[in-house]
Amino acid sequence: MTLKQPLPTYATVLKWVLIVTIPIILGFGTVRAVINWNYPAWEYPRIMPDRYGWTPAQRLELAEATLAYLQRPESAEEVIFLLEELRDPNTAEPLYAESEIGHMIDVKNLTDAVQMGLWVAIIVGVGASGVLLWKRERRTAVYQALYIGGLTTVAILAFLALLIVVAWGFFFQTFHELLFPPGTWSFHYTDSLIRLFPEQFWFDVGLILTITPLVLGFLVAFLGWFLLRRAPQQDAVRPRSKPKRMRS
Repeated sequence: MTLKQPLPTYATVLKWVLIVTIPIILGFGTVRAVINWNYPAWEYPRIMPDRYGWTPAQRLELAEATLAYLQRPESAEEVIFLLEELRDPNTAEPLYAESEIGHMIDVKNLTDAVQMGLWVAIIVGVGASGVLLWKRERRTAVYQALYIGGLTTVAILAFLALLIVVAWGFFFQTFHELLFPPGTWSFHYTDSLIRLFPEQFWFDVGLILTITPLVLGFLVAFLGWFLLRRAPQQDAVRPRSKPKRMRS
C-alpha cells in the first residue's frame, strides 16, 4: 500500500501562487509582445486603407511613430512630446488633438502597468517554482500548478475570445469603461487615432491577444500533464517492511 504525504502549508501556498501567475505571465506577456512587434505593418494590408487622404506609407509611418512612444521605458509624461511633435503629412497641423494626447497618456500608463505586472508575476512565479523544485518530493506540485494554471488560462481566454467574436461592441465598450476615465476614449472617425487604429484593427488585435495565450495555456497544461505522468511517486510514504531475521 502507498500513502501519499500531503504538501506542507507553505508548499500548497506556493503552488497556488504559481497557478495564479501563469495566466498573468501568458496574458501580459502577449500584450507586451504585440506592443514590441511592428503589428501595423502586418495588419494594414488586411484592413481598409485610410479614407481621408493618407497614403499607406504615410499611415504606417505615423502608426510606427505612435507605437515607438508606447515602447519607450520612460513614463508617459516624459515622452508624450513624441506624439505632440507629430504632424499630419498633408496639412502640417499637429497630428493629435489635445483629447487624443490625453488618452494616449492613459494608454501608456496602462501598458506600463502591464509591463510592471508581468515582471512581478515572472519574479514571483520563478521564485515559487524554485522553492518547490529545490526538494524532489515537492516537484509534482510544480507540475500540478502548470497543469491547473494552463487550463485556467485556456478557460479565461476562451471566454474572452468568444465574447469578442459574438459581442464585440459590448466587449470593446466595457473594456474601455473599466480601464479609462469616462468620456476620454471616444473619438470621431476623422480623428487621427481612429484613422490609424480603426475598429477592425482592434478587433484583430483582440483576437491575437486572446488566442495566443489560449494556445500557450494549452501547451503549458500539456507540459504539466506530461510531467505528472512521468513523475515518480517520490512524495509517497511506504510502510517499512519488517527486518529479516538472521539465521545462525
